[in-house]
Amino acid sequence: MTTTEIFDSLWSEYSERTPSAQKINELFISKGNKIFNDHVAFRTFDDPRVNIEVLAKPFLAAGYVECGDYTFEAKKLYAKHYEHATDKNVPRVFISQLKVAEFSSELQTEVKKMIDAIPESELHTGQLVFKGRLWGQPSFDLYEKLQAETEYAAWLYVNGFCSNHFTVDINKLDTFSSLQEVNEFLKVNGFKMNTSGGEIKGTPAQFLEQSSVLADRIPVEFKETTKEITSCYYEFAFRHKMANGKLFSGFVTGSADKIFESTDMKL
Repeated sequence: MTTTEIFDSLWSEYSERTPSAQKINELFISKGNKIFNDHVAFRTFDDPRVNIEVLAKPFLAAGYVECGDYTFEAKKLYAKHYEHATDKNVPRVFISQLKVAEFSSELQTEVKKMIDAIPESELHTGQLVFKGRLWGQPSFDLYEKLQAETEYAAWLYVNGFCSNHFTVDINKLDTFSSLQEVNEFLKVNGFKMNTSGGEIKGTPAQFLEQSSVLADRIPVEFKETTKEITSCYYEFAFRHKMANGKLFSGFVTGSADKIFESTDMKL
């Protein structure tokens, strides 16, 4: 698949699950802007059958290379980011995975059951990022048990393998010059921001400022009942120039840690 095919497919699925993203795009366009994506993010478990390297396969095949790795001690996550080797106009890719062994034996057992339930054929297609939830209808009781330990695992249990968020590249907007302007614009238009760690995560001194709206909530049919559960969210990134004159291209662990919380049900 070409990068265009990859991201068109991902956006199609993501925008269906995240109606707010399409509404925000329309608002930006109405103000005379064209939308460019800074990065797209995915979540998974560290099981070798579905880990970061497995989810990265379609991107590596399309010319991406690994550019950085990150550890989130409190949330027990590990992540890598990828960039295209030659085309700097396509989005970066950020993939995180839960360090399952650092959780309870009960959670470890349930995660193994999920992955064991994935058809063997799906594990070897190299297309896992497009597949969604592959372990059947979820249980609300299990969702709540997972949530008590980690929102990340509970979200992944319900949503499966998909784009967790797309990110607007604020540097490339024509009618906005700062992330603060963007946040005020979104709030005026009725969107709720993730305020964990402040509306803006990161500083010019760190060369990256990020914000996000809270994740959309969509009805999920559990075995026991139907509940509205967080799906995906839209993020916004403003990158600053480093001493060498180039825009910073990586990620800041402390900021990303708070961005993860955009899907938390408690927010």
